[in-house]
Amino acid sequence: MRGYLLNRLLQSVLVVLGVTTVVFLVTRVFGDPVSLMLPLSASAEQKAAFAQQIGLDKPLLTQFIHFAGDLVTLDFGESLWQRRPVVEVIADRLPNSLLLVSVALVSATLLAIPLGTIAALRPDGFLDKTIVGAGLLGLSMPQFWVGLLLIVVFSVNLKLLPTSGMATPAHIILPAITLALTPLARQTMLIRSSMIDELNKQYVKTARAKGMPFGRVLGAHALRNTWIPFLTLAGWEFVLTLAGYSVVVETVFSWPGLGLTAIQAIQRGDLFLVQGVVFTIAVLIVVVNVVLDIVFRMIDPRIRLG
Repeated sequence: MRGYLLNRLLQSVLVVLGVTTVVFLVTRVFGDPVSLMLPLSASAEQKAAFAQQIGLDKPLLTQFIHFAGDLVTLDFGESLWQRRPVVEVIADRLPNSLLLVSVALVSATLLAIPLGTIAALRPDGFLDKTIVGAGLLGLSMPQFWVGLLLIVVFSVNLKLLPTSGMATPAHIILPAITLALTPLARQTMLIRSSMIDELNKQYVKTARAKGMPFGRVLGAHALRNTWIPFLTLAGWEFVLTLAGYSVVVETVFSWPGLGLTAIQAIQRGDLFLVQGVVFTIAVLIVVVNVVLDIVFRMIDPRIRLG
């Protein structure tokens, strides 16, 4: 286990270094960062002075060496848009993203387990077809469209919920519903198919033949055996939601999280903030994957790590 953790730690460092290297090259090689960050009316002298001020006048290799050295101390420089350290901006926005993603995924999980189980109890029955149909509908609808639809219905017409921001607890309801829809549909489908497979296995029939109550067979055996594929999907959903879906949803609802910050930083040509956001998300993704591997091992010691 210790050897595995050291190996995974080394792999994680290489993955994060690879991601940040790609981002570094993209922000330097493709396009002119200085022109993006200065007004169109800036003169050549002003551009040269600004490039010297932020270190973009040095050779690319020198810039990368400084960049890699700063990563060790989590010094991403100063946001050119907000005029304060990038670390401070990320520290302000990251909790907002984690709050939104956590509420959405926990809600989706709490609903997916009973819905998937109910659907699996009578395959092709009315409830099964209804749940599967709703799941397919949830998977097929783009999140930005769902978000706009919810705003029109619940904010504009019914005037029940706010449209944007995070001033009160009510502000999280619509973005969390929007963000939870796709994970809910996918997790429900997975629980349903896994439960159908488990309920048709011999050990379930044997347990029932010996008189074990169906609820105990369902909860103590069949549902327990669906945890590993479910956790695999849940970890993937966390990564996908934090690094992808939340960017769209935070933009639609003006939720002040990391996704909205990334979009605003790109629009303003704030390459230091873009680098910091990408590095932070890459680290979170790597940490989640390592934690999931350890959890899998704790749930089922037969799983080989490495």
